[in-house]
Parts: sequence; structure tokens; C-alpha cells
Amino acid sequence: MSLIEFDFERPDNPVDVIEHVAALNDWSFERSGEDEITISIGGHWCDYHLSFSWMEDLEALHLACAFDLKVPEPRKTEVVRLLALVNEQMWMGHFDLWNQEGVVMFRQSLLLAGGAEATGAQIEGLLANALESCERYYQAFQFVVWAGKSASEAVDTALFETAGEA
Repeated sequence: MSLIEFDFERPDNPVDVIEHVAALNDWSFERSGEDEITISIGGHWCDYHLSFSWMEDLEALHLACAFDLKVPEPRKTEVVRLLALVNEQMWMGHFDLWNQEGVVMFRQSLLLAGGAEATGAQIEGLLANALESCERYYQAFQFVVWAGKSASEAVDTALFETAGEA
């Protein structure tokens, strides 16, 4: 018998854990349904809008993080090049361009197959990875969209790290 045939009962909705984490951190959030929550978190460069969706049929918790950056049509090709370069650097999650809206978004999922429960630490790890990734590459997207830089120039600037202190 395949494990897929077993029917597991999930005790809690993972979105409840996210709501608890958001409340503990005094983050503004809105629960738009039993399986969805949106959180706004201020970052160093801009405000981030994180949306969590519990997809019960896949047993996966999906995180999408958008930031205030509208990609104009003439810069979309270069932004797609930048996405490819940035995503090569990613260990978890990835960036996408939602073409119709012209919005760059970070996405990641947490698989909770077989009745696994999301913990506060897992949710905080998802949030931390999303915010760190967005903060790290936000300026690269800005350089391509508003400064007219090439994708390679922008990613080189974003990955440049200083050593020591002045």
C-alpha cells in the first residue's frame, strides 16, 4: 500500500500559526479567509506585503512576498535577465515577475505532507528567508528598473560585500 493512500488528520491550520506569529510581533495583518493571511512588514528599503496561502490539496503553505516596484514594459526583458541571475544565487525560494501586473515577487513553499504541522520556528524561518532575500536584492531591481543598469551590473552591486569598518 502506498503512503499516499493514508488519510492523515491535520490538527491545526498552518495559517493559525502565522496569525499567532504576526500578532506576537505586532505586525499588521488581515485574515482574508480560513486558508489565507496577508502581513505587512516594514523593511530597510520599503514595506513588504507577504501573503500566505494554505493549499490543503498539496499540503503546502505558499508564501508570496511583494514589494513596491512596478516594472515598466521597456525594462521587463532586463528584469527577467536579473531574475535568472538572482535565482541562481538562491538556496530556498525564488523571484518571479508577474507579467500582467509588472510586479516582482519572492515565492517559497513549505511542504507539510503526511499531517506534519507548521511550527513557529518554521514560519519565522520562511519569513526571515523571504525578507532577507528581498532586502538583499531590492536595490538590484531598482538599479535595473529606474537607473537603466544591466542585469549583470545590478546583481554585481547587490552581491558586493564590504569587509571591515571605516
